[in-house]
Amino acid sequence: MVITRRRFLSGAAATAALAGALPRLARAAAPVELTVSTRSLEVGGKAATVFGILRPDGGQGLRAVAGGDFRVRLTNGLSEPSLVHWHGLTPPWRQDGVPGVSQDPLPPGVGYDYAFPLARPGTNWMHSHLGLQEQSLLAAPLIIADPAEAGLDEQEVVLMLHDFSFRDPAEIMAGLRGGQGHGMAGMQGMARMNHGSQGMAGMDHSGHDMSGMSMGSAKPTPGMQHDMQGMAMDLNDVEYDAYLANDRTLADPEVVRVERGGRVRLRIINGAAATNFHINLGAIEGTLVAVDGMPVAPVIGTRFPIAIAQRLDIRLTVPAGRALPVLALREGDRQRTGLVLATPAAKVARIADLGEHKAAALDLAFEATLRATEPLADRPADRTIPVELAGDMASYVWTLNGKVHGRDTPLAVRQGERVALVMSNPSMMAHPMHLHGHHFQVVAIDGQALSGARRDTVLVPPGKTVTVAFDADNPGRWAFHCHHLYHMEGGMMTTVEYEDVS
Repeated sequence: MVITRRRFLSGAAATAALAGALPRLARAAAPVELTVSTRSLEVGGKAATVFGILRPDGGQGLRAVAGGDFRVRLTNGLSEPSLVHWHGLTPPWRQDGVPGVSQDPLPPGVGYDYAFPLARPGTNWMHSHLGLQEQSLLAAPLIIADPAEAGLDEQEVVLMLHDFSFRDPAEIMAGLRGGQGHGMAGMQGMARMNHGSQGMAGMDHSGHDMSGMSMGSAKPTPGMQHDMQGMAMDLNDVEYDAYLANDRTLADPEVVRVERGGRVRLRIINGAAATNFHINLGAIEGTLVAVDGMPVAPVIGTRFPIAIAQRLDIRLTVPAGRALPVLALREGDRQRTGLVLATPAAKVARIADLGEHKAAALDLAFEATLRATEPLADRPADRTIPVELAGDMASYVWTLNGKVHGRDTPLAVRQGERVALVMSNPSMMAHPMHLHGHHFQVVAIDGQALSGARRDTVLVPPGKTVTVAFDADNPGRWAFHCHHLYHMEGGMMTTVEYEDVS
């Protein structure tokens, strides 16, 4: 997905799904029309029907400009209820798109008008928050451009990652609940951490009965690494049929032609349901300038971790005559996907979809190096809330403070407070924790204070404690959950609720 800055400024057509009429639509007086619908893909030579969030021209994705208004009419074109969450934006809570928390699902054929200010630029995305629809690729990029950067001579490339299965997501969940997930041997002799909670299979995020659409053959299979004094650490509890970069595999990757010596801004979105990745730029160094749409002090490197639901903005220059693969390596394994940045004369070689070595597990070493360039004001927390992230692969029940969603106690806050969430993870899987409606700052890792990145999703690996702080400045009821789709469906969700909000 490409937006070429020179072409945009001159009014010529850009070359991919976020280009063309998108900026004009986003600035127009009439709302942008988006429709939740089905679409067709070919994956590994087989046809698949998946979901999409489609524009009138049939493309996916939306681009708008910070300082304006977000004005969208969303219509449900499916034969089942649906709803879309604007991940990374901070709308009024009634427009956040979470069933049972902020809105009711849209019935088939029904539309809803969204209108709120776009306070800040950033790389964001939009996805379903209903049942397991997100696994069926009901997601798309949502880019909010910075008007101060309108004159930059820079080519913008959006890379959206997915994990893909031909199997019905409800069948995947049933298999996980049936004890077919990873790490079963590693759980023997360990204390069960389900606190007596009951299952939540086949339910949406408000407790309404809702199943995903059929896609067809991921199967849970064993696979683990070791941490926490040699105990088994589960990494990937679902084995997928393919890993996609802008809906394509490395058998036929997207090739983005870039100018010789041209500057590129990569906007990378991990839209996978259950997979963390490492981004590998090979021999070319890039400069990380933002995470989750929020600016950070520049970090130069060739390899960057990206957990589920996180985003990276990386600036780089492709030398003349070069073809640069931008690869996403699946955590703990050899599978990979990606696209290629190539100058006009460069030849593009075939890229294997398996790397030579297994990628490591994501940890917090890189997170600890990040520094916000727009940190929270220096003040102590008015309220500190401990949050235990627990569960196990045997029961496949996942809890926050010992409770599954629907039986949980909301986390109470008061407007104007500085709130600290101290998230500890005694389970054997990592949890990418996402707070709606706010951008928090990472302020401590395992008790060591830091002025870390501001973001909306942070990974909490097994045996680790991560403390984040946020200002309670957006009243409402806000979802707070693990963004691993099957952990959330297994119960790992609650709400942050402002006092005196009805």
